[in-house]
Amino acid sequence: MTLDKLPAPDILTTLHVRDTCLCLHAQRAARVLARRFDEALRPAGLTNGQFSMLMSMNRPGPVRMRDVATLLGMDRTTVTAALKTLEKRGLVTTEPDPEDRRGRLLVLSAAGRERLAEALPIWVETHRAVEAPLDEPGLLRTQLNALAASGR
Repeated sequence: MTLDKLPAPDILTTLHVRDTCLCLHAQRAARVLARRFDEALRPAGLTNGQFSMLMSMNRPGPVRMRDVATLLGMDRTTVTAALKTLEKRGLVTTEPDPEDRRGRLLVLSAAGRERLAEALPIWVETHRAVEAPLDEPGLLRTQLNALAASGR
C-alpha cells in the first residue's frame, strides 16, 4: 500500500494522537504559559518574548545576535524582526560585530535595564505561581532542555 492510498485515520487513532502527541501537549502548554506571562508582564510594558529577549541581553557587554538566537531557540531572521520593536522603544541598540561584518552585536540600553528591573518582580511572582502545582519543575526543565538540545 502506498502512502497516498492509506485510509483516513479512524477515531481511535485520532484520540490516541490527541492523548499522546508530545508536540500537541508542548504547544498547548507553551500557549497557556505565554498568555499567562504576557498578561502578568503587561503593566511593565513587555510581552513574555520581549522579557526573554531583553534578559538574554542582560550581560556586562554586547552580545552576538547568533548567541541570543541560540539561547531563545529562534532563527536570526525572527530575532531581527523582534528586535525592531525593542530598538524603536529605545530598549536595545545594535552595532556591527567588528569580528564578523555580517553579524550584529546587541546592547541592552539603560532604558532596557530599567524595564527589566520593573518586570523582574512580576516574573518572579508569576513563575513561582506557575511552578507551585508542578511535582518536579527542575526535572521538567531538564527534560525540555534535552528535547531542545536534540533538535539542534
